[in-house]
Amino acid sequence: MHANQIEVTPATVARLVSQQFPAWARMPVRAVTSHGTVNAIFRIGPDLVARLPIEAGDTGDAGEVEARRAELLGEMDAARRLLTVSPVAVPEPLALGEPGADYPLPWSVYRWVPGVAARDTSAAHSPRFAEQLAGFVGAVRSLPTDGRTFEGTRRGGHLTRHDTYVRRGLDRSAGLIDINGLAALWERLRTTPLAPADSWTHGDLMPGNVLVGGGGLSGVIDVGQLAVADPALDLQPAWNLFTPAARDAYREALACDDDEWDRGKGWALAQAIGCLWYYRETNPVMSQTAHRTLQALLDAG
Repeated sequence: MHANQIEVTPATVARLVSQQFPAWARMPVRAVTSHGTVNAIFRIGPDLVARLPIEAGDTGDAGEVEARRAELLGEMDAARRLLTVSPVAVPEPLALGEPGADYPLPWSVYRWVPGVAARDTSAAHSPRFAEQLAGFVGAVRSLPTDGRTFEGTRRGGHLTRHDTYVRRGLDRSAGLIDINGLAALWERLRTTPLAPADSWTHGDLMPGNVLVGGGGLSGVIDVGQLAVADPALDLQPAWNLFTPAARDAYREALACDDDEWDRGKGWALAQAIGCLWYYRETNPVMSQTAHRTLQALLDAG
């Protein structure tokens, strides 16, 4: 998927586990089919999952490796916060792995969260499921920010800071979708008033990260983007997953006013327009999800 991608195999992970975590050395390691774009995912026995970043960066630079380690430690800290409030199963961090002879970056181990990805079920049509996911989002928002506000350049700050990225995505997506309609929509959404206050957000509520089990929402995974940001960031499922009836239920359960709803559209558009063309050949599921999101935004107006 990426020009600098690290290829990771079960044998590599098994060696890392054996060398660094001897208590787990006898557990079988197997790759997990994933349509994610940041980590290679491997099961370790029945209850553990290893997440290994796949974009290399400058792995010969000690500062780069230390920055990656700090990033993973921050993710693990955020995951522990989420465990205190989540009404459904979420990843529990267990260990931080270090670079090894066959893999150049820090990596992490979490407890496995069972369930079926929402994209592979009928959850998209269920107002009840939408209400359950809204309950999870509300729980995330309840975490105290302790005075924190959005930091960095990723999604979750000012929509206008993503103008260049969106316009590049529109240019690259010519022939794939109605880019003129999307350009007009972005022009309307990009200056929507900011949120009165930032809150904790999951930040990556993609259909593959929302799990179904027992007839309803059973878990939410991939907490790598969990951070304080614009709360509208977690409205993405309204367009990347839900059909109109469930979308309306999601909005009602979260009591979104027009500005928050429009910012949610803006963040959904900004995320999807970059994925549509970039992953068209290398990750078709991600590209197809982006197309569904963008078409839903066009249809909703």
